[in-house]
Amino acid sequence: MQSGCIENLSKLRCCTMSEEMKEELQENEPVETMADYEDHIDDANPWNRVTEYMENKTVLPVKVEGIVNGGVIAMVEGLRGFIPASKLSLTYIEDLETYLLKDIEVQVIDVDQANNRLVLSAREILKEKERKAREEQIANLKIGTVLNGTVETLQNYGAFVKLENGLSGLVHVSQISQKRVKVPSDVLNVGDEVKVKVIGIKDGKVSLSMKALEEVKEEPVEKVVLPKSEDIGTSLGDLFKNLKL
Repeated sequence: MQSGCIENLSKLRCCTMSEEMKEELQENEPVETMADYEDHIDDANPWNRVTEYMENKTVLPVKVEGIVNGGVIAMVEGLRGFIPASKLSLTYIEDLETYLLKDIEVQVIDVDQANNRLVLSAREILKEKERKAREEQIANLKIGTVLNGTVETLQNYGAFVKLENGLSGLVHVSQISQKRVKVPSDVLNVGDEVKVKVIGIKDGKVSLSMKALEEVKEEPVEKVVLPKSEDIGTSLGDLFKNLKL
């Protein structure tokens, strides 16, 4: 009988402790307010998510899922995003079909929930990659390097040359030839293949020279024969030998 009472007392204490622990846990449990509930709703709203992507300039991997007039379609957070053809590449795209089902990286550049409009762009990402690649190439370029290139454009002050490594540089008009060149178009045409030497790198700009690769032609030295000392001048006898008094 006594053991039964002790057992019942132990059970009562356990139940009491469990209830106390349960109450304590409930007291420490954070209470969710209406504001918290609204925040959850905002987080679940895809338009709020894409707006956040735009503000943070988040890079998003997407797949081109459709071709439309003037661009392509990709999905972001379940929303239909439009990528204009001009924002798809750094160069003109002749056939948009080549991008169908292609994986690319984009950024959100315009969000208009009222008009169900979401605009994406890959151009900014490609420009940044190109800039970094150029900086890396320039960092590895050494003064004195000789490269082949193609004349891209001609200006009165010089010629811009596209180098074999993808970089571009300027051949100043004074660096085209050892002979005097008034304007580059006098001796160069767009599309000409040229060999140039890197003579300067400053602020991301590459200076080139064609003149530095020309062979210096030495002018022939005219040999001067000096007369002998006895042949120099005229003696008094020579002056007066034919003089009649």
